[in-house]
Amino acid sequence: MRFLILLIQLFFISVAFATEQSADKVFLKAQQSYQARDLIGLEQSSKILHSQNYVLLPYVDYWVMLLKLSNADKTQIQNYLAEYNDTSFSERIRAEWLKTLAKRQDWTTFFEELPQYKREDIAIACYSLEGRAKKGDVIALTEGKVYWMVTTDQPLNCEGLFDLMQKSNVLTENDIWMRFRLALQEGQLPLAKSLLQRLNLSASVKSLDTAFQNPQQFLDAKNPISLHTRSGRELHLYALDRLMRIQIDSAKQRWEKLASQFSEEESAQMWKRFAIYAARHHDSNALGMYARVKTQYMDKEAFAWKVRVALWGKDWSLVKNTIADMSIEQQEEPVWRYWKARAYKAQNDIPKANQLLLALTHERNYYGLLAEDELGDMLTATPINYVPTEVEVQQIQNQPAMQRVLELQRIGLKWESRAEWSWATRDYDDKQLLAAAELAVRQGWYDVAINTAERTKSVHNYTLRFPTPYRETVTNFSKDYGVDEAWVYGLTRQESRFNPSAKSGVGAAGVMQVMPETAAWIAKRMNLGGYRQDKIHQLDTNVQLGTYYLRYTLDMMNGQTPLATAAYNAGPGRVKNWMSDQPIEGAIYIENIPILETRAYVQKVMANTYFYAYRLGTKTQSLKQRLGVITKTNSAIAAE
Repeated sequence: MRFLILLIQLFFISVAFATEQSADKVFLKAQQSYQARDLIGLEQSSKILHSQNYVLLPYVDYWVMLLKLSNADKTQIQNYLAEYNDTSFSERIRAEWLKTLAKRQDWTTFFEELPQYKREDIAIACYSLEGRAKKGDVIALTEGKVYWMVTTDQPLNCEGLFDLMQKSNVLTENDIWMRFRLALQEGQLPLAKSLLQRLNLSASVKSLDTAFQNPQQFLDAKNPISLHTRSGRELHLYALDRLMRIQIDSAKQRWEKLASQFSEEESAQMWKRFAIYAARHHDSNALGMYARVKTQYMDKEAFAWKVRVALWGKDWSLVKNTIADMSIEQQEEPVWRYWKARAYKAQNDIPKANQLLLALTHERNYYGLLAEDELGDMLTATPINYVPTEVEVQQIQNQPAMQRVLELQRIGLKWESRAEWSWATRDYDDKQLLAAAELAVRQGWYDVAINTAERTKSVHNYTLRFPTPYRETVTNFSKDYGVDEAWVYGLTRQESRFNPSAKSGVGAAGVMQVMPETAAWIAKRMNLGGYRQDKIHQLDTNVQLGTYYLRYTLDMMNGQTPLATAAYNAGPGRVKNWMSDQPIEGAIYIENIPILETRAYVQKVMANTYFYAYRLGTKTQSLKQRLGVITKTNSAIAAE
């Protein structure tokens, strides 16, 4: 009898397994049908999955609806939206339907449905403004300015809105030139070329290419572009901007000969670029160049670098006054609130300093930690660490959206699972976010766990924010190469958030994001026998290579962790060029790192390291102590 019962149990288990496997295959076949725009095949798969009530069925119905959308009537779409109202698919279908209605110029139905759309979509926003303008709303075109003054390409349909704005003179020629400048400052050459075409200056595209590739050739041309035209002056400004990056003295001499032929605003623009460049390179002439730029012509970048010049020179009055000249929005950024507080403190205005610092301590980030250090013993309260209960975690796991997340991950659709996770957690409160983060940790999705735990506002869990996976591997290699384990964890968290399959756009791989050529160099230097390039993805090898390189950069930088961190990101040669001849406070040095990516990277790694020291029970220093005082490294070591 027991044998018979066992056979029956095995039968049902095998049937369930076969059904599950079959559903997997049918679902993946459905995905292929959708990608091939094979509606018949997709609908056949849909029928099978409906009969099995497969957990990922909403995806299949979504694909079917997308393929039918162009011919579907209003009732069909509304029925679909009602059925899947509590999924991300409803918003996606509504978005595509709104775009379809706009293309048809069916503005009546478009505006009936628009209030139901809850996401932010620039394409739909542009369509909305275009529709309002065509229905006679004169304010709509003015509101379109917010989508114009950006340094990236906007969705193609926004061009229709911009055309209306330009035709109505809401978008002026000066507006186009201002965006042209911004695009060039951000290196967005294709966008700049498209803006020349909008100005009917296609013939100037070739000259722009010359100014980009060989600014000296552009400026020395036998038949130079006339400075009597706006295009001629703008191209000259850009060529000078490019030239200053390689020959600042030559660029400055040329500019001083040409400056009288430019307007006050154009001259201010050029001097501003010179000042920013000089500030980034710690040129003693930076403030003299800033003196030629009236406050009305300053922008966010210019103000930021002027403050950094003042910090480098420890001119606290200039720090405070320059921050006061910023827009209110910029002044409210944590970085400038912190340095404003430091300026007050340096001038013995302690009450104002402490007011700013105390508010910053509620923000658990780099500047918040530095603010705590400035307050010292005044601040004794530590944040409460909330641990989600097993019931809370199970409640999250049982939600239909989370079941879809788990199934998508199981069958290898990682991107889709992450998108589903974002939707599922979009309205979670702090405790739900922490329960979800705990679920992610249990699945080994450390990057998802960190991203989710970081979203809490009042209730936090620093164990989930700063997990310690692969502990044995990290501990062993940290000891082998004599580096701080908290630092290794802090850097690895920033590099990959502990995702072993992470790969950067430039080819860095693994949890410590080691470049293949760097990995080969390290392996040869440390006599790592049997190393092959594919081993860079192996966890143990990747951590070994990364920790060894950390030790190498630390030695190159005379044991100064902030410098070694910067070197890991930007290369030792660059870091050596950013140093001061005089000792300088670590926080001021980091604030003056000229590359935004590296500056933010060092700040985050050092803050992570502080938290990991707490997590690992090895905290002996405050963040300010960890940053220390930066001194110039030994040239012989740095040249190795």
